[in-house]
Amino acid sequence: PPPLARSGKTMSHFVAMSLAIFCVCLTAVAQVLLRAGMSGAAMQQALEQRSVEIYCLALSSPTIWGGMICFGASLALWLPVLARRGVSVAYPLTSLGLVLTSCAGVLLLGESVSLQKILGILLIVVGVLVLSLKN
Repeated sequence: PPPLARSGKTMSHFVAMSLAIFCVCLTAVAQVLLRAGMSGAAMQQALEQRSVEIYCLALSSPTIWGGMICFGASLALWLPVLARRGVSVAYPLTSLGLVLTSCAGVLLLGESVSLQKILGILLIVVGVLVLSLKN
């Protein structure tokens, strides 16, 4: 049995949901790091040339490695969430990653923002809130 089960302790709803939100944040950080790592001039040139060099550049980039580590950590931390909470409870929270990633893209990477994007983000937030309501 898992350590929590052996000790007689269970993961509280608050802890599970906090861990789920942390995983969503880690995934958003991963996306931003990967995007930043892929935005360099050498990467863009390799992409334009459809060069295999892009994989070598990616594997030698600390920023891209940081993104991959964040993804791996998020996955490792997500597993106990799924073990303690139903997919129908936990998975809608991943939609908040779209919100965080979009905001980070605008604020940190200088990506554009439009009314359509803002409305889409608001719809996602409302959707997550509706899904989180108890029957």
